[in-house]
Amino acid sequence: MAALGVGTTAQGANSPESSQGATTAPAKSDSGSPTPAGSVLLKDAAHAPPHQAVAGGEAPKDGPASGMLAKAWAVILQGPKATWFDPENPPEFTLSLNILFTAAAAITVGNLYYNQPVLNMMVHTFGISFERASSVATLMQAGYAGGLLFLCPLGDFFKRRPFILGLVALTAILLALCLTTSFAVFQAVSFMGGFTTVTPQLMLPLVSELAPPHRRASALSIVVAGFSSGVMLARVLSGIVANYTHWRNVYWVSFALQHALLAALYLGMPDYPSKSAARFSYPRMLWSIFVMVATEPALVQAGLAAFCVSAVFTSYWTTLSFLLSSPPYGFGPLEVGLFGLIGLFVIFWGPPFGRIVLDRLTPLVPALGGLVLNLVGVTIGTFTGTSTVAGPIVQALLNDVSMQATNICLRVHVYGIDPAARNRINTAYMLASFCGQLTGTAVGNRLYALGGWTYSGSCSMALMGFAILVCLARGPREKAWVGWAGGWNPRADKPSPAPAEQQAADVEQQLEDKVVAGPEQPQTGPERGEEGGKVC
Repeated sequence: MAALGVGTTAQGANSPESSQGATTAPAKSDSGSPTPAGSVLLKDAAHAPPHQAVAGGEAPKDGPASGMLAKAWAVILQGPKATWFDPENPPEFTLSLNILFTAAAAITVGNLYYNQPVLNMMVHTFGISFERASSVATLMQAGYAGGLLFLCPLGDFFKRRPFILGLVALTAILLALCLTTSFAVFQAVSFMGGFTTVTPQLMLPLVSELAPPHRRASALSIVVAGFSSGVMLARVLSGIVANYTHWRNVYWVSFALQHALLAALYLGMPDYPSKSAARFSYPRMLWSIFVMVATEPALVQAGLAAFCVSAVFTSYWTTLSFLLSSPPYGFGPLEVGLFGLIGLFVIFWGPPFGRIVLDRLTPLVPALGGLVLNLVGVTIGTFTGTSTVAGPIVQALLNDVSMQATNICLRVHVYGIDPAARNRINTAYMLASFCGQLTGTAVGNRLYALGGWTYSGSCSMALMGFAILVCLARGPREKAWVGWAGGWNPRADKPSPAPAEQQAADVEQQLEDKVVAGPEQPQTGPERGEEGGKVC
C-alpha cells in the first residue's frame, strides 16, 4: 500500500507528532514558511515528492547488500526527476500530457478488441464452435467489468503514477495468449487480461481533475477520441496481422505495444498525489459506489443509457464477424477488420464536438441526439444487412458517432457530482457500460445463433428505444428521479467553480501576491486600517 501511495499512509503528517520526521514534514517555501494549509494539494503525506517519501518514508536499516537493493528499487519507483511532484510547483496540464494520456487509453483498450476479427480463426485452431469461440470476447469484457469495480476506485486513494504503471506492466500476462494450446487456459487468461486492462478508466477522471474548467470538455473529448480510435484500430490491426500471418501474432503485437507504453509513461507521466484525504477502507470504498448509485439520479440515468449504447455496440461488432464471413459475403479477417476504418473520422470530429457543442449546450441534449442517431443506424443495418453490405457500413458509421457523442456527454454530466470521488463515479458509470457490453456480446451471439442477423438487430433496436425513454424521463436540470424541473433549455448553465477548485485558485493567487509584494516587513507603527487607513 505504501509503495502505491495511499492517501492515508502517513495521515498524521501535519500533526505535531509527525512534524518531527524529516520525510513527512510539510513542504516549505524558499522563505522557510509552510505551504498554505488551505491548499488542496497538501491533503496528505502522499503529496510529498517521491524522493522524500519512498515506501512510507522509512530508510532501509539492513546490511550494505539490502541497502543497495532498496536504493535501486527506490530509484526505479521514483522515476526521472522531471516526474517528481512538487506541491509548490505542481505539473501543468499540457497538450503533450493530454496526448500521452490519450495514447495510453488507446493502446490499453485495444486489448479488449483484438480477438473480435479472429474469432472465426480460433474455431479452426481449437476445433470449437462459433458460439464457444465468442466466449473469449465475453470473458475479456467480464474481466474488464471486474477490474472496473475492484481496481478503478483505488484511483481516489492511491498515487496515480505507480498505480497505472503497475497495471500496464501486469498486462504482460497476455503473452500467455500467444503460447497456450488449451482453449480453457486461453479463456482464463483472457479474463485476467481484461481485469488488468483498466488504465483508460483511470486516465479519464485524471484528465477531468487536471484540465482547467474552460478546457475540460475538449480535453476529455480528446481522450475519449483516443479510446474510440483504439477500439477501431485494434480490429483493423488484428485483421491485417491475422490475414498475412498467424492470428496468434496479434497478441505478440499487443505485448510489444504494452511495453512501449510502459516506457513512455515511466518517462513522461508526472507523479500526482491521491485525491482523497479520507482514511482508506476497501470495503467502505466499494460500499460508497453503491450508495452513490442509490442516491444520485443523474448517475443512474447516465448508467442506464451507457448500458444500452454499449450493449448495442458490442452486439453489432461481435455478430458482424459471423455475418461477413458467411454467405452471401464470405469475407476473410482482413475485410472484417477493415470495417474498423469506417469510424476513424470520429477521431477528428470528437475534440471539436467537445469544444464547440459541450461548452454551449447542456450535456443531456446532445446525448439524446446521439441516441436517436444510433437508433436510425441500427434500424437501417438490421433490415438491409443480409442483402447489401451498405447496411452494416451505415450502421457502423452511425454506431461509432453515437458511441463517441454519448460517452463524452454523459461523462461530463456525471463527473461534476463529486470532484473528490471521480474515480468511483467513473467506476459506477463504466461498470454499467461494460455490463452492457457483456450483455450485448452474450445476448447478441445467442440471438444470432437462434435467428441470425435480424434477431440480434431487433434486440438492439429495443435497447436504443429504452435508452431514449430514460433520457426523456428526466430533464437536464432536474434534481429528482423523474421530471423536467428547470425546463429543457438546451443552453448550458454557466458553471460556478467547485469549492476545491476555488480554494486552490485562492491559494495560488495568495502565493503570487506574496511573490510580487516581497517578504513582509515587521510592523513598528500603528496597524494599517487605523483612522484614515481603515478600509470598511
